[in-house]
Amino acid sequence: MATRTLSRIGKALLAPALALGATVALASAPASAAVWSTCDQWGNTSLNGYTLYNNIWGSGAGSQCVWANSGTNWGVWANHPNTGGIKSYPNAKKVINKSITSLGSLSSSYNVTVPSSGAYNTSYDIWDTDYDYEIMLWVNKTGAVGPLGTSQGTVTLGGHTWTVYKGSNGANEVFSFVRTSNSSSGTVNVLPILKWIKDTKGWFGNETIGDVQFGYEITSSSGGLDFTTNNLTVNSS
Repeated sequence: MATRTLSRIGKALLAPALALGATVALASAPASAAVWSTCDQWGNTSLNGYTLYNNIWGSGAGSQCVWANSGTNWGVWANHPNTGGIKSYPNAKKVINKSITSLGSLSSSYNVTVPSSGAYNTSYDIWDTDYDYEIMLWVNKTGAVGPLGTSQGTVTLGGHTWTVYKGSNGANEVFSFVRTSNSSSGTVNVLPILKWIKDTKGWFGNETIGDVQFGYEITSSSGGLDFTTNNLTVNSS
């Protein structure tokens, strides 16, 4: 899991380019031309306050292309082989850069269309500015995928009920909140989750929250599968 984390934050400097089949069509692109698209391994752009990132980082990856109409409406076509190990985490990122105690609110709404086959999770990936702590919020999952660490029980926070896992990948602590049932749309009140980790469990202190990412952690999508973010908003005060 350390490789996964470091690849996300280290971007192109930490791994050689893969043979990604850049000529593959953007199968998931909407009928009208997207304002941005890429099949590059580390392809990224900024749109209306969000950073879009193709982020193909895992070994044995296949082809993947991302398109976007905006930072809040985008999608991915991915054709990764039916083998183990996470291949990619295409995502949209909003930068917060506020400490937990200085945040008045932090919430996000999502609406996605995801395949019924393959192996993946749809998740938020939230980081402190030093990348010491990673908070994952899994809103749905399909196939043979599971979080790092050991179960800490079930908790209802931020408008959802989660099974909580705590672990370490050797580079940082990882706290995973896996929704007890799959959801394709909803609103997550993130701040109470952060306060629960800080105040109730004491797993970290008054960290400064840097990135709030939302995307698809894909292990396999053999034959080519579409993942569509119909709408995503991240709001803070």
